[in-house]
Amino acid sequence: MAQVLEFKLPDLGEGLTEAEIVRWLVQVGDVVAVDQPVVEVETAKAMVEVPCPYGGVVTARFGEEGAELPVGAPLLTVAVGEGAEGHRPAADPGTDGGAARAGEQPGAGERRSEGSGNVLVGYGTSEAPARRRRVRPQGRASGAAAGSGTAGAGSSGAGVPGRANGRVRVAEPVDGPVPVISPLVRRLARENDLDLRELTGSGPDGLILRADVEYALRAAAAQGGRAVREAGPHPDGTVREQAPATTEPAGVAGSAVLPGDVRIPLKGVRGAVADKLARSRREIPDATCWVDADATELMRARAAMNAASGPKISLVALLARICTAALARFPELNSTVDTEAREIVRFDHVHLGFAAQTDRGLVVPVVRDAHARDAEALTSEFARLTESARAGRLTPGELTGGTFTLNNYGVFGVDGSTPIVNHPEAAMLGVGRIVPKPWVHEGELAVRQVVQLSLTFDHRVCDGGTAGGFLRYVADCVEQPAVLLRTL
Repeated sequence: MAQVLEFKLPDLGEGLTEAEIVRWLVQVGDVVAVDQPVVEVETAKAMVEVPCPYGGVVTARFGEEGAELPVGAPLLTVAVGEGAEGHRPAADPGTDGGAARAGEQPGAGERRSEGSGNVLVGYGTSEAPARRRRVRPQGRASGAAAGSGTAGAGSSGAGVPGRANGRVRVAEPVDGPVPVISPLVRRLARENDLDLRELTGSGPDGLILRADVEYALRAAAAQGGRAVREAGPHPDGTVREQAPATTEPAGVAGSAVLPGDVRIPLKGVRGAVADKLARSRREIPDATCWVDADATELMRARAAMNAASGPKISLVALLARICTAALARFPELNSTVDTEAREIVRFDHVHLGFAAQTDRGLVVPVVRDAHARDAEALTSEFARLTESARAGRLTPGELTGGTFTLNNYGVFGVDGSTPIVNHPEAAMLGVGRIVPKPWVHEGELAVRQVVQLSLTFDHRVCDGGTAGGFLRYVADCVEQPAVLLRTL
């Protein structure tokens, strides 16, 4: 006889107490295997897939996409054991459920009720099985069958304009996987009946970004007069919609249509960042010092490294190596303040965080034991964590535990900044862009590659002399990389 088991949102660890449902990966009536991912959730730390510890037939789901659930709340129920097939809801032969499950593996519903135990988010005790391909409902028109070049009100998204080189055009439907990384982009398109296969992505290798979806929705609204739904519900539980765009008056080419006010829920990654920044400002008496440095020799040293055989070395890896060397000389800045015990805790290791901008917002992945890695190992780990951050695959453990942060805001084309300390750390080094500037070199005016370095530090852990000494040592290593040879 089948037994119905309830799977609850597991303990996410790292102090996380809730998660938002981004996308369900199974439907009621689907057969799932042990450790098969069943739902994609977004926490304040990362976007992860939750594996189910039971194998059987899904009998119920709890929570719509976009809803927040606390840890311990029911996610779904699964009928396991003999007779589980009897718990499968009857499906209309013409629906997705009937078509998709026509080729189920025999005996899948007779899987034993042996779970994998307490499966944490993003992890499983065995390799997850390949996900079944879902069949699109026959009632939803595909891009090829729509036969229309523009999207009218109530359409399924066929012919929705995409964006290419700043102009609106209709993209040809594509075969194979849609080039989308962010589940939030998929959700925004799904909520507005937008077919992503008909968009032209403006990201690398045709990647479809959120801006591409929003652009297409605005264009569709202007053509068909339909409302554009926001990416999430309003805090009062309703979904706000923008007023339909009006047609551009004749003779006013290029005029902009301004939408109404937009409410963006302060939750998930953005909410976590807001809370941490506010706490940093409340608790940490920070101060900032900065200095300009001639990075010409550092750039030449990197070019020489990369001209030799072996993997290429990134600039951020060299800056990280300089940071770890500086922290070895000034350990006061590799610390935290225990406010309850009124103690300063100095760490014997450097877990180096670095700021990474993603479609989901700013995240700070952490390179463990950065002090024990050389430039090549640091380059590899930076690349791995950056790729995971952009794909939303970072685990909570890869986003916590940092002892010092490196912030390379020069990639945004700015020279300087006053970084906010990443609580509960004690300091952050900011690096601006490296640009040619007039500089006095060896007594003569020359054009050199100049960078501005800034250090924001917790004044409770050290005084200005220590902070200034740290920053001066970093600048010396940037100007004369041979200084690092003393610590190699």
